[in-house]
Amino acid sequence: MSIARSTFYYRRKEAAQDTWVIDRIEAICLEFPGYGYRRVTKQLQHDELVINHKRVLRLMRESDLLCRARRKRLKTTNSKHPFARYSNLIKGVVVSGMNQVWLADITYIRIRNGFVYLAAILDAYSRRVIGYAISTSLETSLALKALRMAIAARNPAPGIIHHSDQGVQYASEEYVEELRHPGFRISMARSGNPYENATMESFFKTLKYEEVYLFDYETLADVLDRIPYFIEEVYNRKILHSALGYLSPVNFEMPALVSRNRE
Repeated sequence: MSIARSTFYYRRKEAAQDTWVIDRIEAICLEFPGYGYRRVTKQLQHDELVINHKRVLRLMRESDLLCRARRKRLKTTNSKHPFARYSNLIKGVVVSGMNQVWLADITYIRIRNGFVYLAAILDAYSRRVIGYAISTSLETSLALKALRMAIAARNPAPGIIHHSDQGVQYASEEYVEELRHPGFRISMARSGNPYENATMESFFKTLKYEEVYLFDYETLADVLDRIPYFIEEVYNRKILHSALGYLSPVNFEMPALVSRNRE
């Protein structure tokens, strides 16, 4: 057939390489089930494998490893309240360092007999979760606990923009007073517009796809056992973010922390 013998052996070698790569992709998808092919590609490249996203997409499609999870949403924002609203201060702002803009929001986690709620604070620069709280109640105390955790962790200087939705938890007198004491600038997204807090939406999506949808939580204790570990050890330290040059939040912050310590 006028085909060189080397052609046959080359194809066998490529097939063997594909098998090894698929094994590694499967391992990544087991650890991070919500990863798409681009983040899988970056993880493989971090592992010093020379590969492009087209090959990863082909292998993931052939192995049925592309995630397709979809879930309905539960509303956690009550913006029908008598408290003051604040303008959106982050529109057009370019965040260039830590502790310039903090983002706050609340999501839900389903358990056997109802829902558990998670309030979180992110540093917009690194997407790192710096404060969080879990409760079966949507009272203001939930949001306050997350805020106090973030303040204790970062000891921020005055002038940070605190951005949230217009929910009653964030507009309440108690929460606003807590923000004024360290000198935060209060910012709120327009009612019913999640795109004005898109980074928080992205975090909650990752949380649901990588953790919540994979486990059947029975009780509040189950959530308290798993969610802090996921936030601290998986999301903050391991999960790659395309907006951060495919680094984890902790690794993205590292140069800034080293520079600050030298000063």
